[in-house]
Amino acid sequence: MAIRTPYLLAALAALALSTACREGARGPVVVSAIGAPPELANPNLEPLDVPSELLIGAVAQGLVRFDAAGQVEPALAQSWIVSDDGLRYTFRIGQVTWSNGSPLTADQVVRRLRAAIGGSSRNPLKPLLLAIDQIEAMTGNVLEISLKSPRPNFLQLLAQPELAIIRNNLGTGPFRADPQRDGSVLLSLAEGDDEEAEEADDDASRDVILRGERAPLAIARFRRDLADFVTGGTVGELPLARSAALRGNPLRFDPVGGLFGLGFSRNDGIVANPEVRRALAMAIDRAALATAFALPETLARESLLPGGLDEVPVPARPDWGANPLPARRAVAASIIAQQAGEDPTTLRVALPAGPGYRLLFAHLRRDWRAIGVMAEAVESEAKADIRLVDAVAAANVASWYLRRLSCASSLVCSPEADNMLDAARAAPPAERQQLLANADRLLTEAAVFIPLGAPVRWSLVSPRLIGFQPNPFGRRFLGSLVPPRR
Repeated sequence: MAIRTPYLLAALAALALSTACREGARGPVVVSAIGAPPELANPNLEPLDVPSELLIGAVAQGLVRFDAAGQVEPALAQSWIVSDDGLRYTFRIGQVTWSNGSPLTADQVVRRLRAAIGGSSRNPLKPLLLAIDQIEAMTGNVLEISLKSPRPNFLQLLAQPELAIIRNNLGTGPFRADPQRDGSVLLSLAEGDDEEAEEADDDASRDVILRGERAPLAIARFRRDLADFVTGGTVGELPLARSAALRGNPLRFDPVGGLFGLGFSRNDGIVANPEVRRALAMAIDRAALATAFALPETLARESLLPGGLDEVPVPARPDWGANPLPARRAVAASIIAQQAGEDPTTLRVALPAGPGYRLLFAHLRRDWRAIGVMAEAVESEAKADIRLVDAVAAANVASWYLRRLSCASSLVCSPEADNMLDAARAAPPAERQQLLANADRLLTEAAVFIPLGAPVRWSLVSPRLIGFQPNPFGRRFLGSLVPPRR
């Protein structure tokens, strides 16, 4: 897989001309996140990329946050109580101030959370947050969130950066942001926000320089010891990281869940036929895909849901899943021949740019050619029949997966499954689990999505960052990465 080509070579050449320098092991931690320059964006209006997620997580906390291992820990809320029936969460906010020094109140948090589920919100967590019945400020520093029915792992949603509390472009720390002329952001712990910061000397090793940049430049920067941490990597950039000849095996993978597969961008033409969609799904050699990317075969998946979720521990399996690949392809070829007739079938597949995505498409094209279907790759925003979906689950719950395949989110869907999802929203736990399992079965039978496996999320980690741990959400609080003072 020799991809050390124009990508890394050009990036290394650019860095050779750069005046960037490091202050050594006692200087700021340099983080390169794959994406655009970091911005304090409003997640209710636009999606966040990885650099902006990291910035928001550093300067604007939610009620809770993830620690390095992906476990929920206190943030704005110093404590919380969950009622015995799982319907009420009562949070007590600590003595927190906005970055301008004014105190944070429970009422301000309530208004922000209500905005996330408001009618005009485009927050990606909104479909799951509609399980909230009420959000009320009880006192100046206590608020209560009431649910329509119990939700496992509800705190995992509240820990996501999309629910960080931001007001008039102000956050509550613990870092303060100083934008730099080169597009990076210098993040410094505000005085009093960290015990170690209170003992500050001339050592800047608790500061962070955060950049958003393209993967080749980020990898090249790490290779030249100009960055301590590269994050936000997907399968699209994985061949670049593997081919970069990096010292010390710094490549780390997060064991994330989510959807990695093919969604349908139209509900007419040949892909409107569920039998054709089934044929496309059964023809794919998922084990070969895992081998091509040097990933464990266990990451390959034929079901919409992974196993072991709290709400649906045993996912529905497609009826062809137990058959060997040659037999599956023979059936798929017969279906395509019957449905397409003598006209050649060509499908446009939209994927992001990147060598890994091109490798993925090469496998799809080969597998579908075996059943009489031609495939054409187009840019991710172009008109297409099929689009790659590569998304990490915000919580370990079946509803995250199923609601992303509802008629509100997907042109190809099952209205009957939607009815079950709607009924599940306020159903008691046992009935809710059954409704979600039935929705999973209906969506699987309708082949509304072609699963390929689990998403891939990787980072490059310097030995300096002793606080790094893989976690199941791929989320990072930068404060947990920085090295201790000496």
